[in-house]
Amino acid sequence: MGAMEVKDGLRFAPGRAVIFMLAAVFCLAVLDAGVKWLTADYPIPQIGFLRYCIGLCFAIALAMRFGGVTTLRTRRLGGHALRSVLNIITMVTFYYALRLMPLADAVAVGFAAPLFMTVLSVPLLRERVGPRRWAAIVVGFFGVLLIAGPGSGPDGIAIGWGAALALLSAFTYALTLITSRQLSRTEMSHTILFYYSIGVIIVMGATLPFNWVTPDWEDVWVIVVVGISGSIGQYCLNQAFRYGEVSFIAPLEYTSLIWAGMFGIMFWGDIPTWPVLAGAAIVVLANMYVVRREAAIRRAATK
Repeated sequence: MGAMEVKDGLRFAPGRAVIFMLAAVFCLAVLDAGVKWLTADYPIPQIGFLRYCIGLCFAIALAMRFGGVTTLRTRRLGGHALRSVLNIITMVTFYYALRLMPLADAVAVGFAAPLFMTVLSVPLLRERVGPRRWAAIVVGFFGVLLIAGPGSGPDGIAIGWGAALALLSAFTYALTLITSRQLSRTEMSHTILFYYSIGVIIVMGATLPFNWVTPDWEDVWVIVVVGISGSIGQYCLNQAFRYGEVSFIAPLEYTSLIWAGMFGIMFWGDIPTWPVLAGAAIVVLANMYVVRREAAIRRAATK
């Protein structure tokens, strides 16, 4: 697993971070495929509610395994509330994007999240972003436009609703990752999962009297898989950011395109187009350059 370093309340173990991140990416890809399957017949809020009911049970089970229910106590309700809001926006917008777009396309647009994280580091973390990284960010967003397909919207000019929602989801996901890293300084991963599960259940549950659809028996197993894979994926994601720097592990999310492409072909016959693949490659390369540049700047600052 590698040596572990403790700094500012966070533990740095690159080997563990990589393992947790790869596991998270796979589980969340299974989640995305299951959600896309369910969106054809069920309302988005209901899918989110059922998923996080399972997530809440998962969080409580982890709490019992790692110290009991007392580990769910927190003094950072404000931080958990903010993360819950961001998570709900990310979830709802991405689920609607999955309904409107091929799975691999929606995932590829989501690759804009690391670019957003770099942009947001300026106002939120007071970091300085030099001209080279700004140039890489611009190139990266050009790749996003290739994926999104300008002109696919109803007016022939704007991007389609699915791509716009996926892009909004990427933005709020970047904010979610930043808050996860901050919460991980004092909160256990199952504690974070517990509080945002409650947030989703409350908000999504309020809509159920107006749009509930009783699940068919053949869809129950899909709902269970969605809930379990989503819970395990989010737990592993929290653990990954507990053990690794954001800039170190975020690029591992690119492996999600492999899973999304496979699932898309298997279940819907969606083969990623060349513009999508080219755009994804541009975004990945831009993100990799930004990460490499940030690492070089940090090394120079420590000399």
